[in-house]
Amino acid sequence: MKPKKVLLTKTNQFLIDIFIFIFSYFAAFFIRFEGIPDTINLKQLLILFPYVALARLLCFYFFSIYSIVWRYISIIDAISIFKASFPVTTILFLGRIFLPNKFPLLKLPLSVIALEFLLVLIGTLGVRMIRRLTSELSERVRLEDKGGSLKKKRTLLIGAGDAGNMVIKELRQRKDLAIEVEGFIDDDPRKFNTVIQGLKVLGNTTQIPEIVKKLNIDEGIITIANASSKDIRRIVDVCKGTKIKVKIVPGLFEILDDKIKITKIREINIDDLLGRSVVSFKHHLPEVTNHYKNKRILVTGAGGSIGSELCRQLATLWPKELILIDKDENSIFEIDSELNSEFKESKYKLSPLIADIRNYERLKFLFEKYQPDVIFHAAAHKHVPLMEYNISEAILNNVLGTGNVAHLADNYRVENFVFISTDKAVNPTSIMGGSKKIGEIIIQELASKSKTRFSCVRFGNVLGSRGSVIPLFQKQIAQGGPITITHPDVERYFMSISEAVQLIIQAGTIGNCGEIFVLNMGDPIKIKDLAKDLIKLSGFAEDDFEIKYIGLRPGEKLFEEILIDEERTKVTQFEKVFIAPPIEINNEIFTKKLTDLLKAAQECDEKRIVVCLKEMDLGYNSERRED
Repeated sequence: MKPKKVLLTKTNQFLIDIFIFIFSYFAAFFIRFEGIPDTINLKQLLILFPYVALARLLCFYFFSIYSIVWRYISIIDAISIFKASFPVTTILFLGRIFLPNKFPLLKLPLSVIALEFLLVLIGTLGVRMIRRLTSELSERVRLEDKGGSLKKKRTLLIGAGDAGNMVIKELRQRKDLAIEVEGFIDDDPRKFNTVIQGLKVLGNTTQIPEIVKKLNIDEGIITIANASSKDIRRIVDVCKGTKIKVKIVPGLFEILDDKIKITKIREINIDDLLGRSVVSFKHHLPEVTNHYKNKRILVTGAGGSIGSELCRQLATLWPKELILIDKDENSIFEIDSELNSEFKESKYKLSPLIADIRNYERLKFLFEKYQPDVIFHAAAHKHVPLMEYNISEAILNNVLGTGNVAHLADNYRVENFVFISTDKAVNPTSIMGGSKKIGEIIIQELASKSKTRFSCVRFGNVLGSRGSVIPLFQKQIAQGGPITITHPDVERYFMSISEAVQLIIQAGTIGNCGEIFVLNMGDPIKIKDLAKDLIKLSGFAEDDFEIKYIGLRPGEKLFEEILIDEERTKVTQFEKVFIAPPIEINNEIFTKKLTDLLKAAQECDEKRIVVCLKEMDLGYNSERRED
C-alpha cells in the first residue's frame, strides 16, 4: 500500500503544480491586458502555455523539488523553488530581447514574463506553506488536547541568541509541555526591548528577581548554547531567592553526540555547574583525526573511568585497531561489549586483553603480537588515601608498571606514547602523587634518547569517576545524611571526564620529546559548596542535611597546586592545553634511588619506600610517620 500512496502523493504534486503553471501564465496575460488580449498576444497565450507549463514541470523535477516534503517546507526549500523557476523565465526574457521580429509568437511582453514568474513563485510556495500550516495546526491541536489538563508554567527563556530562537520555535509546537513563555532575558544591552519570535527581551540576568515578581514567573530555562559552568552557576545564584525552578537545554556536544533535540529541556545537574566548559574540539577535528586514523592504538587501564572514555572517543577517529588492556576482566568485558554495540558498523578491529602492567613478559608478548602505533597509558592506582595504606602496591603499579610499558614502547618503536598523570604529582604529599611524579620523570628521561614521541598530561579531578566525591555525596544524600567533608576550606579542581579525554587526545597529537602538558581546569571549587549544590539539585534545602567535617585523610592536601602558571607555562595550538616546564633532577641519583625504591616495594618495606621517596628530589613532603 505504501508505494501506491507515495505515487499518488507525487502525482498530486505534479497536477497541482501544472495547474499553478497554467493558471499563472493565463493570469499574467489577463492582468497585463486587463482582459482577453488582442490577436497576436492571444496566439501567444493559447499556443505557448503547454510548452511553458511542461518546461517548468521539468525544471522542478530536475531541481529535485518533488523530493521536498511539503509539511516541512523551509526557507532553504523556498530558495530551491526560486532557482527551479528561474531558468524558464530567463529563456523567455532572452527570447524577448534577442530573437528577431520574424518570431513574434516567441517574443512575450516583459510585463507578462515578470508577472508569470511572480505568480508561479506565489502559487508553488503558497500551496506548500498552506500544507505546512495545516499540518502544524493539527499537530498543535493534538498536543493541546494531550496536555490540556496540565497547568501552564509561566516561563522565562534566559538567553536570546540562536539557541533561544530555536527553543521558542519548538515550544510553540509542543503545547503538551504546558510551557507559556513570557519573554527573554539576555545580558547583551543591544537586545534589550527587541522582539524575537513575537516575544520581548525584558532585561538582563541581574533583573531576573524583579521580572519574576512582576510577571509571576514559575520557571526559567537557560537557552544559552554551550553556556560555561561559570555562567550557569551565576544564573542559578541569581535565581536562588526567587523560588523559581531553573532548567537548561542540552549543550552542543549532547545534541551532536547523543542526538538529543534542543527542546529536550532537563534539570540542571552537577556537570553543568562544574564542568560544562566547551572544548573547541571540532575546530581541530581534521588534524586530530588524521593523527589517529588507521593507527593501532593501545590503551592501558581501558576499563577505568579515563581509559574507557579514551576508548569511546578514539573509536570515532577511525583507528585501524583498538587494543584494550586491563587486569580487571569485568571492566574489560563491559567496555568491549559497549564498543561492539555502539560502533558495530565501524571497520576497526577491537582486541580486549587481560594483562597486569607489572608483568613485563606478558606485556612483551602483547607488544610483539599487536605492534601498537600509539599508546595511552591510563592504568594506575589513583585513590589517594587508599594508597597510603597500600604503599608497595602503589609503587609497583604506578612506577614499575609505567616503566614496563614505556620501555617496551621504546624497544618496539611505538610512534606516540601519552602518560596520563595527575595534579597530585605537583609538590606531592601522597604516595600516589609521588609515584605519578616518578612516572613523569621516567617518561622525560626516556624521551631524551628515544625515537618514540613521549609526553605526559596532568589534570585534576574528573566528575563522576570511580572513587570521586560526587558519587559519595549522592549516596549519602539518598541515605538521608550526614554528608561527610574532610575540611570546610578544602578545594579541588574539577573537569568532566569527556572534556578531560578530549584534551588528552588533542595533547597526544603534539607530544614530541617528553613534554608535560597541563590542562586548564578552570577555577577551584570548594567541596563544601559542591555538597550544597548537590543537596539543592536533589530537591532539598541546604539545612535538610547535616554536613560533618571529619578531617583531612592521609596524603590529602587542603588546596591543590595551581597547574597553570602564566609565567612558566607555554601555550599550544589547543586553547586549554599548556606546556609545563620540564622536571629538573639529578639523573644519577634518581636512577640509583629508583632501583632502591622498586626493591623496597617488592620486599614490602614501607619504611624504606618513604625514605627513598624523600631522597629522590621529587618535592615529596609527607607527614607520614616512618615507624
